[in-house]
Amino acid sequence: MKVRRTRKRCTAIVLAAGQGRRMGEKIQKQYLEIQGKPILYYSLQIMQSSPLIDQIILVTGAEQLSYCRKEIIDKYGFTKICRLVEGGAERYLSVWNGLETIQNELEADDREGYVFIHDGVRPFISEEMLERALMAVEEYRACVIAMPVKDTIKIADENGFVYHTPNRKMVWAIQTPQVFEFALAYQGYKALIESGRTDATDDSMIIETFTDVKVKLIKGAYENIKITTPDDLKIAEAFAQE
Repeated sequence: MKVRRTRKRCTAIVLAAGQGRRMGEKIQKQYLEIQGKPILYYSLQIMQSSPLIDQIILVTGAEQLSYCRKEIIDKYGFTKICRLVEGGAERYLSVWNGLETIQNELEADDREGYVFIHDGVRPFISEEMLERALMAVEEYRACVIAMPVKDTIKIADENGFVYHTPNRKMVWAIQTPQVFEFALAYQGYKALIESGRTDATDDSMIIETFTDVKVKLIKGAYENIKITTPDDLKIAEAFAQE
């Protein structure tokens, strides 16, 4: 499919500041390797080669800034990474640092464009996903990559008993990237920070809570897994071999 070039600029915020405690490794999970390359490499490479992404802000831990500069950016030639930013103690704070970088350090055209917020431990995004997301954000202002769940989901009460069984056809598992008009994302996150709330688990939740814009669900892929546990890494190896 031929990609239609947008007139608005697209900036990706790639999050790589997580500690990865569930992996049981000393090294952060985003730097563990799949077929000889760091997990983080794969999503960055897709964005580097995509005609849709104009620039990338990479958010990482304070202790990994120099490592990322040498072993990720320079080693693999990621020329689209325009800023290397220190992350926060929680995911939403890392996103906020990335948004603040766009607001305070980049050009006006970037603030009038779109922002793709992506977890660096989801290596299997594709150009098709980016294209579908861009087409959706141009129409709806806010969208997230997601997939319908395969299993029946149960809502539990506080004692661990089944409280409700939602219609499976209406339940989606949320992935990334999550894509928004930059001004909308900044508005939502600014309101979150000012509210003092700390319970936000993803970007679309912030838009749902602090703006009146509905978020459109866009199909991603079941392979677009988030690598969190050692078992996830094994699955990722199998996907990479394919």
